[in-house]
Amino acid sequence: MTRTGSADTIAAVATAPGRGGVGIVRVSGPASADIAQGVVGKRLTPRRAEFADFRDARDETLDQGIALYFEGPHSFTGEDVLELQGHGGPVVLDLVLARVLELGARRANPGEFSERAFVNGRIDLVQAEAILDLVNSATRQAALGAVRSLSGAFSEHVHVLDRQVLALRVYCEAAIDFADEEIDFLSESDIGDRLEAIREELTTLRANAAQGALLNDGASIVFVGAPNVGKSSIFNRLSGDERAIVTAIPGTTRDTLTADFDLDGLPVRVIDTAGLRDTDDPVEAEGVDRTRRAMAQADIVVEVVEDVCAEPAPPAERSDPTLLVRNKADLSGRDPGRIEAGVVRVCALTGDGFETPGGLSERRGRLHRAAATSRRHRRRRRRARRRGRSPRGGRRRTPRGGTAHRARAPGDHRRRDLDRRSPRRNLCQLLHRQISYAPQTGRPSRPRQ
Repeated sequence: MTRTGSADTIAAVATAPGRGGVGIVRVSGPASADIAQGVVGKRLTPRRAEFADFRDARDETLDQGIALYFEGPHSFTGEDVLELQGHGGPVVLDLVLARVLELGARRANPGEFSERAFVNGRIDLVQAEAILDLVNSATRQAALGAVRSLSGAFSEHVHVLDRQVLALRVYCEAAIDFADEEIDFLSESDIGDRLEAIREELTTLRANAAQGALLNDGASIVFVGAPNVGKSSIFNRLSGDERAIVTAIPGTTRDTLTADFDLDGLPVRVIDTAGLRDTDDPVEAEGVDRTRRAMAQADIVVEVVEDVCAEPAPPAERSDPTLLVRNKADLSGRDPGRIEAGVVRVCALTGDGFETPGGLSERRGRLHRAAATSRRHRRRRRRARRRGRSPRGGRRRTPRGGTAHRARAPGDHRRRDLDRRSPRRNLCQLLHRQISYAPQTGRPSRPRQ
């Protein structure tokens, strides 16, 4: 029995295009059990794998394989689901799919199985996006981060915060409903401590989300510095190819160059830039402007200086470079390697000192524990944060442009005003679910759709 009562049944080839040892045709919807009987010739026992012949309307065998039937709501989509696991040839899979469509199913739209799982409350929106992130992951750490999101690590963190905010809301509503009583619910000694703990958890959640986003989108690392300090040589060394032209003439690099590779599980894009200096050459000036734009958009800024120079001041465009690289250790005679946190000495000519830089290893360590989040999720997080600071959050604009506290109305009006200001709306928006007022034990209930 399906949970949603969907009128139609969908089907699609669930495995990737091409040839392989195994291919899967997936079916979801109220007609799944009947389709199973039409294909394999008998009723299937739920959650039991059975070897069977897949037959067409003339009872000719199309393929042989494993038939699996899941009765809703105990399935991925929350509906009755059938999986026909046969051989992975595209012609064979098309024949089996055509038979399924002949029995009453329709072709599924892209992502429709995950959409039904979301609509039926089997997964939230973060987990739905994690499926795509897992499929598209380009590195080991990106895949592990997507699995953590898919398993609900990020969502559970939000649920815990939601329950904590709900508990504080109870005190606020009690103070409103029993304002004439001699009980001051908001004078509890631990209210402030609990609120501060929630603020700290939110800060941690935002930091983890930002780190997790790097797993999906990758980190952009921009090398900046004065002309002829060795940025292009370092760029070539890291990319493993002579991508950038290297000469003894200052200002050789006039444009930004990029190289993508895997840095111990973190997808990174390294960007070589023109040297920062004042110049009357219009071509080089344009290169300097592009360097500044690249710095403004970078996740990590690496300033490169010659090791023979005195301690440099950070570039004016970015006062906090993530890493300082002192190049040309062969000229200074000093030993390459890590000097202190965020400072490393290297020799691009010989490759000495190019072990994992200290400034990047710490960040990569945090990524090992992060749950992957997508750009779409980060946009929702920013929107929720803006709503938390909006004038509707308890203040209203006056005709003269100032602000004034919203007047309290009795009873339900005050509670609705509290609803508008509730941080729970912002938390629930992250998972794209409605606010529910379930008991504080377990996960908040999801709306039935």
